[in-house]
Amino acid sequence: MATLSTNIQYLKGVGEKRAQLYARLGIATIGDLLEYYPRDYIDFSHPCAIISAPYDQPCAIRARVAAKSPEQRIRKGLSLFKVLATDGQSDLLITFFNAKYAVAALKEEESYLFYGRATGRIGRREMASPLVFPDDPDLAFSPVYPLTEGLSSKMVAANIRQALELADGLDEDPIPPEILLANRLCRRRDALENIHFPTDEQALAKARNRLMFEELFYLNLAMGQVKRTSQKEAAAPMGPVSMDGFYRLFPFALTGAQQRSIDECLADLCRPVPMNRLLQGDVGSGKTMVAAACAYFAAQNGCQTAMMAPTEILAAQHYQTWSKLFAGTGISIGLLTGSMGAAAKRAVKEQLADGQLSIVVGTHALLQDSVAFDRLGLVVTDEQHRFGVSQRMALAQKAQAGQHPHVLVMSATPIPRTLAFIIYGDLDLSILDEMPKGRQPVKTYLIDPPKRERAYGFIRRHLDAGEQAYIVCPLVEQGENSPEGLESAVEEAQRLARESFSGYGVGMLHGRMKAAEKERVMADFQSGKLQLLVSTTVIEVGVDVPGATVMLIQNAERFGLSQLHQLRGRVGRGKAESFCILVSTQTDSPRLQAICKTNDGFRVAEEDLKLRGPGDFFGLRQHGLPVMKIAGLLEDIALVDRTRAAALAVLAADPDLTLPEHTPLRIRIARMLETAGA
Repeated sequence: MATLSTNIQYLKGVGEKRAQLYARLGIATIGDLLEYYPRDYIDFSHPCAIISAPYDQPCAIRARVAAKSPEQRIRKGLSLFKVLATDGQSDLLITFFNAKYAVAALKEEESYLFYGRATGRIGRREMASPLVFPDDPDLAFSPVYPLTEGLSSKMVAANIRQALELADGLDEDPIPPEILLANRLCRRRDALENIHFPTDEQALAKARNRLMFEELFYLNLAMGQVKRTSQKEAAAPMGPVSMDGFYRLFPFALTGAQQRSIDECLADLCRPVPMNRLLQGDVGSGKTMVAAACAYFAAQNGCQTAMMAPTEILAAQHYQTWSKLFAGTGISIGLLTGSMGAAAKRAVKEQLADGQLSIVVGTHALLQDSVAFDRLGLVVTDEQHRFGVSQRMALAQKAQAGQHPHVLVMSATPIPRTLAFIIYGDLDLSILDEMPKGRQPVKTYLIDPPKRERAYGFIRRHLDAGEQAYIVCPLVEQGENSPEGLESAVEEAQRLARESFSGYGVGMLHGRMKAAEKERVMADFQSGKLQLLVSTTVIEVGVDVPGATVMLIQNAERFGLSQLHQLRGRVGRGKAESFCILVSTQTDSPRLQAICKTNDGFRVAEEDLKLRGPGDFFGLRQHGLPVMKIAGLLEDIALVDRTRAAALAVLAADPDLTLPEHTPLRIRIARMLETAGA
């Protein structure tokens, strides 16, 4: 008897060679194979009559083999076989190529199910190279799997049937009986049998519901375990201090959402266990000021803050912003990035190690072994989706032994609150759902390429009024393999400086430029020396130029909605009315039309999920979580809520899953976290 952890080579007909093909699909064990779910199904529940088969559309036809013609050799290496089939009313001429053994297996006067595209004329229907299945009255759906060369869906299905027969442990259901009953879930064995070989649509629906629940339930449990582990640590000790000095640094009042989030963070900072909080807010909602309040609070408690940003441009911008904000307060700030000279890096590291710096802002350079702190109390990561769990924790481990730093992660990628609890289940959540006064919504328009010159005229009028603009391109520069019709930043900047924007200050920015060159270009743009910046998506994250009021995005169809929303957030940061112009040949695209209708990042993200499908939308691997195999996070929000409630109930009764009845769950969650590297 095989177990779920048995190597797939154990199955009859697999062997070493086919196991290597399965390895390409991430399948190593029998358990992996059983959780390799079909991407689609061939529906045999309502086969077509030959005469009514839709023309050149995939369909299933039940027919009896009436005659088989001898092999015809067309040319060397290509043989043709013809089979005449009938359903009693009409005939179907079937052609097979290089299929000697498949045709030999067809027996005259026996019925089969043929799946393919029916062509020809009414009196003479034809089908080329169909899939052939036995005429089994119990066959309702045949699974179709994502494949690699050398494997067919028939092979995979045959191996899965054998796995279902041989695998020991399928009758042991990890989900407790009371949860199965409360949520009307079928048993795991039934779910696996019916996800691969459903007897009808109702059985398939029950199987999908069970397996989606299971996947989200396990994910919630895993994140709850991660969160519990972090809460066993002792936090860097902090106590209440007056924040009056911080609030006097601003000539304006913070929003209610900012004040609420600051209060939530400061309460966490005074707890004996480390803060692990996600600060989520739309573009321009003021996350950086909330983080600054936490850094001020930490400094007043004698603790250091490390803020990690995903790009050197953003790190430099945060450094400049906080340097101005904290000027005269006695709070010292340093910058540490990979492109800095050796002497400058060494000076910052020395100041950090001996406690001279209260705050350091940097990139991944902060993770280097040579970076040490005197008393690290707070870690802030900006644009959390750019960092994995392991990177976040690597920085946190630089604290003193026995004093785990508090962690604040920030994200401008809006996620509906319910889903955020799943994706960031190890974190508490603060949401900035209010925009600062004076921020105007960016007006967004969708145009086709022939109207581009008119858009350039619109941009010139704004530049003449003393404002600034971005033009965003999907490519850095054209190459041999570049798709036709895509604009590149290098060629576009050169062309625009010569033609449409001759006489204006035109700059160029892309990720392949050296850090010093990027900093120089951004400094020139921020100072107004450059009026127009032609860029790739390197400006997507955090770049803040209040004078920029117009953005034009070339080939907008190449970007996801959330990415377009992030890009759009680079304008409208001042008081002037701002605009975003999307240029695309796909002006009838529901995706692009959707972003023109709203500035609400949460609605944009939800629409993006609906239109693109979940896939790895949130970058689950980046977060250190497994990619969902079957659960579509927006397919059923009620299901997401139920799985979270069920997981919380289990963890409330048995936080470490040590009860005997929870042993299968504990093993499953441990394996999930180990595989994901969380």
